[in-house]
Amino acid sequence: MTASGLSPAVHALYPFVPKDFAALSGRMSYVDHGPRDGRPVLLLHGNPSWSFLWRDLILKLAAQGRRVIAPDHVGMGLSARPDRFLRLADRIADVEALIAHLGLKEFDLGVHDWGGAIGFGVAGRRPERVGKILVTNTGAFLSDRIPARIALCRAPLIGRFIVQGLNGFAWPATWMSVEKPLSPAAKAGFLAPYGSASVRRAVADFVADIPMEHTHPTRPVLAAVEASLGGLKGKPMLLCWGMRDFCFDRSFLEGFIARFPAAQQLLFAAAGHYVLEDAGEDALGPIAAFFGPA
Repeated sequence: MTASGLSPAVHALYPFVPKDFAALSGRMSYVDHGPRDGRPVLLLHGNPSWSFLWRDLILKLAAQGRRVIAPDHVGMGLSARPDRFLRLADRIADVEALIAHLGLKEFDLGVHDWGGAIGFGVAGRRPERVGKILVTNTGAFLSDRIPARIALCRAPLIGRFIVQGLNGFAWPATWMSVEKPLSPAAKAGFLAPYGSASVRRAVADFVADIPMEHTHPTRPVLAAVEASLGGLKGKPMLLCWGMRDFCFDRSFLEGFIARFPAAQQLLFAAAGHYVLEDAGEDALGPIAAFFGPA
């Protein structure tokens, strides 16, 4: 799917012309919006969203002179659908390749959901390149906590059938991840790239890649990400959290506070997993102020 395939209502919310990059895992679609000479902000989404998640923040930051880069992870959003399982290590490598392709020497970072493990995986390897960090409802360390509904989606055979075959992850996310109902156009936007089972493989793969088992191949990768967090301790950080998130709940927020006690906190008691959807300008304004102008 390309941006030209989006409905007029979705395109009105996502008024970008994404570019393509030949990432290591396949064609990666990415938004590159704002002045070329503005300080870059790299925004990384998770599962089952795509760069549409960041649409309002992209526009707000670009309006204050920032260059905003928001990729769709390969297999997600408007990116290609390779016929192979991509793990956390692949996704970190893809983002590192995009950074090299764009020649980003220094950048600020924003992460959500799986974007946390990916983004901190990138930042932990090259902390000298990273400035400010926005952390929204995510994790970047090992945890034994998993909601029952997500555990079901990881179950052998039936889990993939639910997530990929029945769209039992991306579709429920449009109402389970928010406390305020999404507008029809916003709901259509989140779902636009995931209209059939054939394009939802990565949604199921992301769920299967959650390293709950001690023998899981991604467990040592996430453990390495966690071990690298200490090198980022001095970075300005904003923890923007929807406190009604059923997945990345208070325990994950507390995990970040324990590791980054100097981080600013922007907590929304009535917001869910898609905190920017629920909190709107109450989140976008402080986030824009945190990142500041170019």
